[in-house]
Amino acid sequence: MNVFEEFCKNVVALDPKIRFAGIADGDGKLEATADRKDLTPLLSAEERAQYAITAATRQYTRLRWEYRLGKISYASSHYTKLIRATIPIADENSRLAHVLLLSFDPNAEDFHQIITKKIIPLVAKNMANFLKAAEK
Repeated sequence: MNVFEEFCKNVVALDPKIRFAGIADGDGKLEATADRKDLTPLLSAEERAQYAITAATRQYTRLRWEYRLGKISYASSHYTKLIRATIPIADENSRLAHVLLLSFDPNAEDFHQIITKKIIPLVAKNMANFLKAAEK
């Protein structure tokens, strides 16, 4: 199991409302994914791959405005069937290394707390590994 697979599994284990965690590189290529046990994904593997590319592109756009707006923590989209969030994994110069893709149950009203109190600290703890992997 590579570092990304283990990380995704650890993210999904943080809270029962987390459906999915995936990591894509800066170009949007999926490195690893994990689903909650007994979950039937709403998207196919190909659709997830397409989403990852789109999410990475969006993160580049968001990082571009950090110098004016401040550091971005995460972005979220609310659908009727789930809540999606992306967390940029970037170096100190706001260069995108990876994107953490997340989905939550649609009734996860506390998803902000889950992200800020559980997931972002786990990302921070693993940041050195993520940035090192991006250099390869």
